[in-house]
Amino acid sequence: MSDPTTTATAAIAVTADGGLDQPSAEMIGSRYLIKFEEDTLRHRPLWIRLIIEFVGTFFLVTVAAGSGVINHYAGGGPISRTAAVIAPGAVVMAMIYALGPLSGLHINPAVTLAFTARGVFKAAWVVPYLIVQFAGAICAALFLQAMYSHVDAGGNYPIAKPGGDWRSLVMEIVLTAILVTVILNTATGYRSIGHNAALAVGSTVALLGLFASPISGASMNPARTLGPDIVSLNFTGWWIYIVGPIVGAAIAVMLIGLVRGVPDAEEREAAEGGALPLER
Repeated sequence: MSDPTTTATAAIAVTADGGLDQPSAEMIGSRYLIKFEEDTLRHRPLWIRLIIEFVGTFFLVTVAAGSGVINHYAGGGPISRTAAVIAPGAVVMAMIYALGPLSGLHINPAVTLAFTARGVFKAAWVVPYLIVQFAGAICAALFLQAMYSHVDAGGNYPIAKPGGDWRSLVMEIVLTAILVTVILNTATGYRSIGHNAALAVGSTVALLGLFASPISGASMNPARTLGPDIVSLNFTGWWIYIVGPIVGAAIAVMLIGLVRGVPDAEEREAAEGGALPLER
């Protein structure tokens, strides 16, 4: 097969005014888009993926837990609950745009396990991803503790009402099922990339937090909760934020299996970065 770049160059035609004719311009644009897609979807070495997962989780937990910590430090609650739940959604949206093509930007053990259960994520990568996600969350909590102290103010805890534990558990299951369903249906393979995933996932994180954060903190992420818990040594209701997201992710995987079936060859190839046409 001939080199697409050479073919595209040879097909360039110059019009009388020195510009490119329309077919040639379209061909160059098409080749450029293919090259962009190949760079976006191609495999990255595992060590690059792990750096991105660490950094992404660090940023997420710094923002998500930071609102509570800074409120405690500054006094008077200058950061509203609305701002506190919108900020993590906004940072997730921004990071998917910026970093999603590099690792998939899971930054959540429940998401990694969901992609694995779906059959589009390498099993050998699961443990390294989980390790760096928790490491990023713990380092973010250590950063907040060093800067402002009282990192426990940024933790997630079940609502302090009768039956608060089980109500918080049910809420975490439902919230995670919604979030992971959105992620699985907007991701390319196991990568959360592009404007569709960024807008959908970021807004989902914010919207779920807006109505549910008073019950469980709307964590949907074991690393986000356990990072501050480990640093502050406050493990109130810790099990809720492991069981809830895992069960919710499992429900989402079963749901997508029912409506879309098992991953087909195209989805698997997309997960490996290989479902790109060589010619258009």
